[in-house]
Amino acid sequence: MIFETHAHYDDDKFTEDRDELIRAVHESGVHPIINVGASIHSTQTTLELAKRYPFIYAAVGVHPSDVADLNEDTFAWLKEQTTYAKTVAVGEIGLDYYWDKEADVQEKQRYWFGRQLQLAREAGLPVIIHSRDAAADTLQVMRDNHAKTIPGVIHCYSYSPELAQEFVRMGYYIGVGGVVTFKNAKKLVETVQTIPMERILLETDSPYMAPEPHRGTRNDSRNIPYVIAKIAELKGITPQEVERITEENAYRLFAKCPHRE
Repeated sequence: MIFETHAHYDDDKFTEDRDELIRAVHESGVHPIINVGASIHSTQTTLELAKRYPFIYAAVGVHPSDVADLNEDTFAWLKEQTTYAKTVAVGEIGLDYYWDKEADVQEKQRYWFGRQLQLAREAGLPVIIHSRDAAADTLQVMRDNHAKTIPGVIHCYSYSPELAQEFVRMGYYIGVGGVVTFKNAKKLVETVQTIPMERILLETDSPYMAPEPHRGTRNDSRNIPYVIAKIAELKGITPQEVERITEENAYRLFAKCPHRE
């Protein structure tokens, strides 16, 4: 079995064949799946999937590019969702300065990132952190909110191997998906080579970031074996070892997911 730690099966790109595809993914040996909220609306649709499928679990949170969704009322609703039995994480949360250049928007991102980190601590849940073009501020907000006391993963890791080591020292996992198979993914390749296997999680970010040889197509969790094969090559171990270790890592982080029989 493969533990998929980050997918968005509620995305509109799956509208036409969602149920059929989710069943096919499960039958291929992917279980469990964490579907990840990125806005108030997608947190709602994520929870609906978790209620419908026994092998899908929910991460509830608001992506930095959607912090306009957040106010005290919607934040209170989000807090309520952390108590649901199948909510296993707060995410995806963080900072994204690639799309949002305005100083006031970035300030709002930092504020709500901090609030959602605090929410995760209060709920006793790990966090799924999105960080793009915002490395220094991501670290600062994490330190300001004592993130060493909050377990979590840096999703779709895109920074240097040196910064990855800093996140690992803070107790964080590094999410590795299809990008590791890209020819221009030199930083991620080096990161995978230098961090311990015990700190790597498998993810797809479906429907995005499909690995080679399917780059540019709609991604789904059946593509994870391509990621496993690349990690195995980089670490000099077997794909079976990669699958086993990353599964153990995921169950350790997402402790509310019951172990399969």
